[in-house]
Amino acid sequence: MGVDQPLRLDEQLLLFMDQLEALEEKRLKLNSLIEEGWFSIAKARYSMGNKQVSALQYASEMEPLVYVETSALEGGTAEFKCERKENKTEDLKNNTIEDIGAKETGLRRRINTKQKEVKEEEQETDPQVKTKAESPTLEHRDPLKWFGILVPQNLKQAQSAFKEVITLSAEIATLQSAILATRKEMQAQTKEKQEKTEKTQPEMKKE
Repeated sequence: MGVDQPLRLDEQLLLFMDQLEALEEKRLKLNSLIEEGWFSIAKARYSMGNKQVSALQYASEMEPLVYVETSALEGGTAEFKCERKENKTEDLKNNTIEDIGAKETGLRRRINTKQKEVKEEEQETDPQVKTKAESPTLEHRDPLKWFGILVPQNLKQAQSAFKEVITLSAEIATLQSAILATRKEMQAQTKEKQEKTEKTQPEMKKE
């Protein structure tokens, strides 16, 4: 046990140093991506105009496209994962088409029975009106659509950079959790080693 404990402590120390080095690399990459994203936005504002790339173009209703899932691992560490919700647009479109078809059938039946109230019912149940009301949810799922159909390449580069920033932030959070767990284990092993050393010293003096 006297030989195994120093070896384990050395292994934990090497692991701790590797984790710190990896954390430093990821932080440098994160800062670089953030700078790149803001620089691309500045270029887009220069080409399109300040008012064309601002909070004024945000959608009135926004839905998150990225969710962060947290799971507890062994050793008291936590893992963070990013889950993207970008593949549900087609399902929403299909559901919208089915709803429109059902509304058209109901509208035609009303026209045959009550011809005088056709105009009022068309205004209330017109599928085109519903389509316009639902289309912003479908069209504005991609934040780039807020700034127009043909956006400059700089704005696309900014979006790509910030997407990578989100993923990298989750990786950094996971790594930081692992570093804290490693440091806690190192402190426990160091304390245990000191206690054993203090116990052996009086015995050596007696001899």
